[in-house]
Amino acid sequence: MASAIELSFEVTEQERQAILQPLMAYNISQCGENPFETFGLLLRDPASQEVVGGLYGKISYGWMFIELLSVPESMRTQGMGSRLMHAAEELAREKGCAGIWLDTFSFQAPGFYRKQGFSEFGHIAGYPPGHTRHFFQKHLG
Repeated sequence: MASAIELSFEVTEQERQAILQPLMAYNISQCGENPFETFGLLLRDPASQEVVGGLYGKISYGWMFIELLSVPESMRTQGMGSRLMHAAEELAREKGCAGIWLDTFSFQAPGFYRKQGFSEFGHIAGYPPGHTRHFFQKHLG
């Protein structure tokens, strides 16, 4: 009897782990252990000290992935985004990363990342409809 495929929109953590664990075991057999490290570069409001933006990422397999970058309107055009990217690059170099990669949408900041020395290595046109998702990388020499 063939295995059945069941669609679920309410996948439990246990079911997710049942999919993830064999994949992780295979990846480890091919590449070795991959301890990853998450980090954040936090922007705080000077008055309240609340986090109002920043950069969040992960270091894995000798590369840094920048998952989130957010600069509040009140801090834009002051070089804060560039400062965050520079700090992330310094951290990547300290951690011995070969490079940094990230993704962004056409309505966000592809031009900003190009100015930071990143090159596009792929894109998905029409994601979301009417826009493009861009993938960038920067090799650290």
